[in-house]
Amino acid sequence: MTEPRDIKERTFKFAVRIVSLCRDLEESPGVSSSLANQLLRSGTAIGATVDEAHGSYHKPDFIARMSVASKEARETNYWLRLLAAAEVVAPSGLAELTDESSQLIAILTTIVKRSRENQG
Repeated sequence: MTEPRDIKERTFKFAVRIVSLCRDLEESPGVSSSLANQLLRSGTAIGATVDEAHGSYHKPDFIARMSVASKEARETNYWLRLLAAAEVVAPSGLAELTDESSQLIAILTTIVKRSRENQG
């Protein structure tokens, strides 16, 4: 599977995978369901916020929204690591999503840093 180069498309595809995982988690009552709600919120917010950022009229708004997307990616990474560590989902089953969330954090952080440098 090739990864999309466009950050909007990449975060959208990531959100689709998060939705799929959360559907599976929702089938188990209790902790799995509660964690699924947290993961669903943060995992889908990344792409939505990136999409909003690309509609910004001003550079400061773009930077602020991309910063929020980066924070959502960090939160998503946390929930994925927690699901694996608590053995709610086999760590091997979350490896690709966790890696992708780490890559998204790095990409979004770089976008924010470069945008701030070029803001002047």
